[in-house]
This record gives sequence, C-alpha cells and structure tokens, in this order.
Amino acid sequence: MSLLVRGAHQVVTPLGRAARRGGELVKLDIRPRAVVRCEGGRITFVGEEPEHNRLFGEADETLDAAGGCVLPGFVDPHTHPVWAGSREDEFDRRLRGETYMDIARSGGGINATVRATRASSSKELLAGTLARLDSFLTYGTTTIEAKSGYGLDLETEVRMLEVIRDADRLHPVDLHSTCLAAHEVPPEYREDPETWVRLLIEEIHPEIARLGLAEAVDVFCETGVFDLEQTRSLLADAADFGWRIHLHADELTPLGGAELAVELDALSADHLMCVTAAGIAALADSDTAAVLLPGTSFFLRSRYAPARDLIDAGCAVAVATDCNPGSSPTESMPAILALACLGMGMEVAEAITAATLNAAAAIGRADELGSIEVGKRADLMVLRAPTYHHLVYHYGINPVRDVIKGGYVVVRDGRRVA
Repeated sequence: MSLLVRGAHQVVTPLGRAARRGGELVKLDIRPRAVVRCEGGRITFVGEEPEHNRLFGEADETLDAAGGCVLPGFVDPHTHPVWAGSREDEFDRRLRGETYMDIARSGGGINATVRATRASSSKELLAGTLARLDSFLTYGTTTIEAKSGYGLDLETEVRMLEVIRDADRLHPVDLHSTCLAAHEVPPEYREDPETWVRLLIEEIHPEIARLGLAEAVDVFCETGVFDLEQTRSLLADAADFGWRIHLHADELTPLGGAELAVELDALSADHLMCVTAAGIAALADSDTAAVLLPGTSFFLRSRYAPARDLIDAGCAVAVATDCNPGSSPTESMPAILALACLGMGMEVAEAITAATLNAAAAIGRADELGSIEVGKRADLMVLRAPTYHHLVYHYGINPVRDVIKGGYVVVRDGRRVA
C-alpha cells in the first residue's frame, strides 16, 4: 500500500531522532507545497512533487491536503485512558475553593475512580477506552503512553493493563503501557501504607512483570502519597523486570522528584509544577524528559510548570494531555498546545516539537516517531488551515481534518474511517 499526500500549503516538522533542547526546540523544517509519500507504513519521500514523480510511480492512493498544513501525528506521553465513572461532582467543589488534596481526603479524587473501576467489567472498560481513543485520533494523536492506576489491587490493575493491551490491538492509535499501581494508597491501607508498599514490591509488580503487561512503571512521588524513599524502593526492581521508568514528580510540592527521576535514569519526570532550580539543573544535565501537563494546571486552577525556565536551561521538554477523569478530562492535544503557549509561555513551534518529537523521546520512541522524515513511521495529520500557527491561533475548535496512521488514512474530514 502506497499513499501520496499532496496539495499541502506547507509540510512542517521538527527533525531528528532525539529530543530537541534549548534554542533547537523552536526550529521546524518548513517545506512549502511539499508532498509526502508513504509505503509499507513508512515515510519514503518528503519533498517537491516533480522530484517525487521522477523517482516514483503513481501511488495506490492520493490524499489531497487541499492547501492545509501537514504535521507529524501527535505523541501523547502521559495519559490515564482506562477508567469507569465520572467525577464532574468535584468540579463545583474546586470552584468553591476545595483543593485536589482536600477532595482526596474526603474520599473523592483517585479513590472515587478506583471504586467505579473495580466495579466495572473488562468489557465495559474496553468500550470506554476505545471511545476515548477515537477522540484522541480525531484530534491528531496517533500514539499515547497509557497508564493503569485506578485499580490499586492486583486483579483490577491486571484487568486495566489487559484492556490497554487489547485496545492497542483493536485501535489505530498505538498504546505504550505503563504500570501505575503505585498511583495512590488505597483506602484499605490508608492507616498502614507501608504494607501497601510491600504488597506492590513483593506481589503486584512481580506478577504484572511475569504477565508481560507493561513496558514501563510509574509512581506518584508526592507528599502524602509516596515519599522519595518509598518511591526508590518501588522502582528498585524496574530494570530486572525490563521496565523503563516514568515518574509523577514535584506536582504539588517541591519534594525532589525531578532529581530522583534523573538518579533512576527515568525516561521522564512528569508534572513538575513545583520543580526546584536544583531539579531543573538535574534534568538539563540528563536524558530524562520533562513532560509538562498544562491541562492539569488549567483544570485545577493551579500553577503552571516553569516551561521557559526548563527550556532555557536546556531540558528536553515535552507536553501531554494527562487525560484522566479528575484533573484533565481531555483528549485534545491542540487544546494542550494552546495552554502550553498561553499558560506556560511557549512559542507555537516549541509546543509542536514538544508534542511530537520530544514527546516521542519521552516514551523512548524518537527513532521511530515524532517527525516527518524518510524511514520513520508514516503517522501524519492534515490541518484545515494553511500554517501550523493555526493550531493555537484558532483555539477552541478541532483544527485537524485528516489523520494518517501507518500509511493509511484513518480520519477523513474529521471522521474516523478505519
């Protein structure tokens, strides 16, 4: 199967097979009226149409970009896509001044979703996840990192990771699975959190590893959840299990999670709203990506991560939706780019790199994903607008018209077709 994408006003992409940093984050390769050829799920040509016609025969299928802008498919490096129930009742509570931790202490927050998720069947969880993946896809996202974490017991965590596995097989969006059983201390262990930590280390993590259901592991390293030493213990066996590490770090308090992520050679340190100067320096001098989640800051009306400080220090900055039912219920990466620019002070080009190539690096896939280059996966999107600036400039709508996944058109004129 070959596909030719032609008729674009511009083809825009970061370049490379590693995260961009500092002043390099803003540099995009912009090719006016270029064409992109895809064969066998890979990009085989990017350039001027006459040169393509000299080198290649007619493609099996042609997609007319109709003067739109062609970009790499978004990579979303931090999502929680499997859950049951809803938490809209918490919304007004926050508007009245209750904090995230206030709501959690009263039985809401993560534990409210845990109760609903434990009570749901795998079939129900899969149906909800597939519906969310349809939404991700129509907003231009072609790959996500997908966490468990709303089970907080072995049975439900396994079921969640099985749903992630099955959704990956059934849906065009690629899912990279992360075990987040250490998302919270469940109510039954609230008075004895050390027993819960031992259960995670001795039973839950080893069994999930034995079943081969996760590629990575994550811990909510935060005051009142898992402290630095507990987190270090929870991640001690990660390498033995063949897991890479992500870390919820410095979200609510400056605990030193960024420094711990670097110490553990984590793929990413995520959230970072309260990261310290020492944490920024550690990230800048490491291969650990700084994954920023402006949707969470917006939805919780809390501080934004210091994106400019992180970029100027030379950190590998990525952005993600943090799609979840409590603090960022969105699948829209265009909305996240608007918040990255208007809330965190990033330039549009920086935000695009952070949501494509750098996001791919944050899940260890920059060699395959995140840019429009020969040899990479043919994951693309076509905007309804002529230039990439419209991703943020025309906010509050879905600017994505068409999506190509693995060389196949899967969204056409805003509708899922495959």
